[in-house]
Amino acid sequence: MPRKGSVNKRKIAGDPKYGNQTAAKFINSLMLDGKKSKAEKIFYDAFDIVAEKSGKDPMEVFLAAMENVKPGLEVRPRRVGGATYQVPMEVSAFRKQSLAIRWMLTTIRGRDGKSMKEKLAAEILDSSEGRGGSIKRREDTHKMADANRAFAHYRW
Repeated sequence: MPRKGSVNKRKIAGDPKYGNQTAAKFINSLMLDGKKSKAEKIFYDAFDIVAEKSGKDPMEVFLAAMENVKPGLEVRPRRVGGATYQVPMEVSAFRKQSLAIRWMLTTIRGRDGKSMKEKLAAEILDSSEGRGGSIKRREDTHKMADANRAFAHYRW
Protein backbone atom coordinates (compact mmCIF):
# COMPACT_ATOMS: atom_id res chain seq x y z
CA MET A 1 0.00 0.00 0.00
CA PRO A 2 1.31 3.45 -0.84
CA ARG A 3 2.00 5.98 1.89
CA LYS A 4 0.28 8.77 -0.01
CA GLY A 5 -2.98 8.61 -1.93
CA SER A 6 -4.84 5.50 -2.91
CA VAL A 7 -4.45 2.90 -5.60
CA ASN A 8 -6.95 3.06 -8.45
CA LYS A 9 -8.86 -0.11 -9.32
CA ARG A 10 -7.87 -1.55 -12.66
CA LYS A 11 -10.71 -2.08 -15.09
CA ILE A 12 -10.69 -5.52 -16.65
CA ALA A 13 -12.16 -6.23 -20.06
CA GLY A 14 -15.30 -8.32 -20.32
CA ASP A 15 -15.19 -11.98 -21.19
CA PRO A 16 -14.76 -12.82 -24.91
CA LYS A 17 -18.21 -14.33 -25.51
CA TYR A 18 -20.61 -12.14 -23.50
CA GLY A 19 -18.54 -9.05 -22.72
CA ASN A 20 -19.46 -9.31 -19.02
CA GLN A 21 -16.94 -8.22 -16.37
CA THR A 22 -18.31 -10.53 -13.67
CA ALA A 23 -17.88 -13.51 -15.98
CA ALA A 24 -14.33 -12.38 -16.82
CA LYS A 25 -13.44 -12.13 -13.11
CA PHE A 26 -14.96 -15.56 -12.50
CA ILE A 27 -12.92 -17.06 -15.37
CA ASN A 28 -9.75 -15.44 -14.03
CA SER A 29 -10.41 -16.90 -10.58
CA LEU A 30 -11.27 -20.30 -12.04
CA MET A 31 -7.95 -20.33 -13.93
CA LEU A 32 -5.11 -22.42 -12.51
CA ASP A 33 -1.43 -22.20 -13.53
CA GLY A 34 -2.15 -19.46 -16.09
CA LYS A 35 -4.26 -21.73 -18.30
CA LYS A 36 -6.91 -19.21 -19.24
CA SER A 37 -8.14 -20.94 -22.39
CA LYS A 38 -8.83 -24.07 -20.35
CA ALA A 39 -10.72 -22.04 -17.74
CA GLU A 40 -12.77 -20.36 -20.49
CA LYS A 41 -13.60 -23.74 -22.03
CA ILE A 42 -14.79 -25.10 -18.66
CA PHE A 43 -16.86 -21.94 -18.04
CA TYR A 44 -18.55 -21.88 -21.45
CA ASP A 45 -19.16 -25.66 -21.45
CA ALA A 46 -20.84 -25.22 -18.06
CA PHE A 47 -22.95 -22.43 -19.58
CA ASP A 48 -24.07 -24.86 -22.32
CA ILE A 49 -25.15 -27.34 -19.63
CA VAL A 50 -26.98 -24.56 -17.71
CA ALA A 51 -28.81 -23.46 -20.88
CA GLU A 52 -29.80 -27.05 -21.61
CA LYS A 53 -31.04 -27.80 -18.06
CA SER A 54 -32.75 -24.49 -17.24
CA GLY A 55 -34.00 -23.46 -20.67
CA LYS A 56 -33.03 -19.84 -19.86
CA ASP A 57 -30.21 -17.56 -20.90
CA PRO A 58 -27.14 -18.92 -19.04
CA MET A 59 -25.73 -15.43 -18.36
CA GLU A 60 -28.97 -14.40 -16.61
CA VAL A 61 -28.88 -17.60 -14.51
CA PHE A 62 -25.21 -16.99 -13.66
CA LEU A 63 -25.82 -13.36 -12.63
CA ALA A 64 -28.83 -14.42 -10.53
CA ALA A 65 -26.64 -17.04 -8.83
CA MET A 66 -23.94 -14.44 -8.11
CA GLU A 67 -26.53 -12.04 -6.63
CA ASN A 68 -27.87 -14.81 -4.39
CA VAL A 69 -24.39 -15.68 -3.11
CA LYS A 70 -23.25 -12.09 -2.37
CA PRO A 71 -23.24 -11.39 1.39
CA GLY A 72 -24.72 -8.24 2.89
CA LEU A 73 -22.96 -8.44 6.27
CA GLU A 74 -19.81 -10.03 7.61
CA VAL A 75 -17.98 -10.06 10.93
CA ARG A 76 -14.56 -8.47 11.31
CA PRO A 77 -12.37 -8.80 14.39
CA ARG A 78 -11.94 -5.61 16.42
CA ARG A 79 -9.64 -5.41 19.41
CA VAL A 80 -11.03 -3.30 22.27
CA GLY A 81 -9.31 -3.13 25.66
CA GLY A 82 -7.56 -6.47 25.46
CA ALA A 83 -10.58 -8.36 24.15
CA THR A 84 -11.26 -9.20 20.51
CA TYR A 85 -14.86 -8.82 19.37
CA GLN A 86 -16.42 -10.06 16.17
CA VAL A 87 -18.07 -6.86 14.93
CA PRO A 88 -20.72 -7.12 12.18
CA MET A 89 -20.07 -4.76 9.27
CA GLU A 90 -21.58 -4.10 5.86
CA VAL A 91 -19.66 -5.46 2.90
CA SER A 92 -18.50 -3.19 0.06
CA ALA A 93 -19.69 -3.97 -3.47
CA PHE A 94 -16.20 -5.00 -4.61
CA ARG A 95 -15.75 -7.35 -1.65
CA LYS A 96 -19.25 -8.80 -2.12
CA GLN A 97 -18.32 -9.89 -5.61
CA SER A 98 -14.92 -11.22 -4.54
CA LEU A 99 -16.43 -13.25 -1.70
CA ALA A 100 -19.20 -14.62 -3.93
CA ILE A 101 -16.69 -15.79 -6.55
CA ARG A 102 -14.37 -17.28 -3.92
CA TRP A 103 -17.19 -19.10 -2.12
CA MET A 104 -18.59 -20.51 -5.36
CA LEU A 105 -15.18 -21.80 -6.45
CA THR A 106 -14.38 -23.44 -3.10
CA THR A 107 -17.81 -25.09 -3.12
CA ILE A 108 -17.36 -26.28 -6.71
CA ARG A 109 -13.90 -27.69 -6.05
CA GLY A 110 -15.15 -29.53 -2.96
CA ARG A 111 -18.24 -30.91 -4.70
CA ASP A 112 -18.58 -34.52 -5.79
CA GLY A 113 -19.05 -34.82 -9.52
CA LYS A 114 -17.66 -36.09 -12.76
CA SER A 115 -16.02 -33.08 -14.31
CA MET A 116 -15.37 -29.46 -13.41
CA LYS A 117 -17.83 -28.14 -16.00
CA GLU A 118 -20.63 -30.34 -14.60
CA LYS A 119 -19.86 -29.27 -11.02
CA LEU A 120 -19.81 -25.60 -12.08
CA ALA A 121 -23.11 -25.93 -13.96
CA ALA A 122 -24.75 -27.68 -10.99
CA GLU A 123 -23.56 -25.00 -8.54
CA ILE A 124 -24.73 -22.17 -10.81
CA LEU A 125 -28.17 -23.79 -11.08
CA ASP A 126 -28.35 -24.47 -7.33
CA SER A 127 -27.24 -20.96 -6.39
CA SER A 128 -29.68 -19.33 -8.79
CA GLU A 129 -32.50 -21.26 -7.09
CA GLY A 130 -31.32 -20.29 -3.59
CA ARG A 131 -29.76 -23.55 -2.47
CA GLY A 132 -26.30 -25.09 -2.59
CA GLY A 133 -23.05 -24.89 -0.68
CA SER A 134 -22.19 -21.29 -1.48
CA ILE A 135 -25.67 -20.12 -0.39
CA LYS A 136 -25.16 -22.01 2.88
CA ARG A 137 -21.86 -20.21 3.34
CA ARG A 138 -23.58 -16.84 2.90
CA GLU A 139 -26.33 -17.83 5.35
CA ASP A 140 -23.72 -18.88 7.93
CA THR A 141 -21.96 -15.52 7.55
CA HIS A 142 -25.26 -13.67 8.03
CA LYS A 143 -26.13 -15.79 11.08
CA MET A 144 -22.75 -15.01 12.66
CA ALA A 145 -23.23 -11.28 12.00
CA ASP A 146 -26.72 -11.45 13.48
CA ALA A 147 -25.47 -13.30 16.56
CA ASN A 148 -22.84 -10.60 17.17
CA ARG A 149 -25.23 -7.67 16.72
CA ALA A 150 -24.52 -6.63 20.32
CA PHE A 151 -20.99 -5.57 19.30
CA ALA A 152 -22.17 -3.40 16.40
CA HIS A 153 -21.37 -0.22 18.38
CA TYR A 154 -17.64 -1.08 18.11
CA ARG A 155 -17.75 -0.33 14.39
CA TRP A 156 -15.13 2.09 13.09
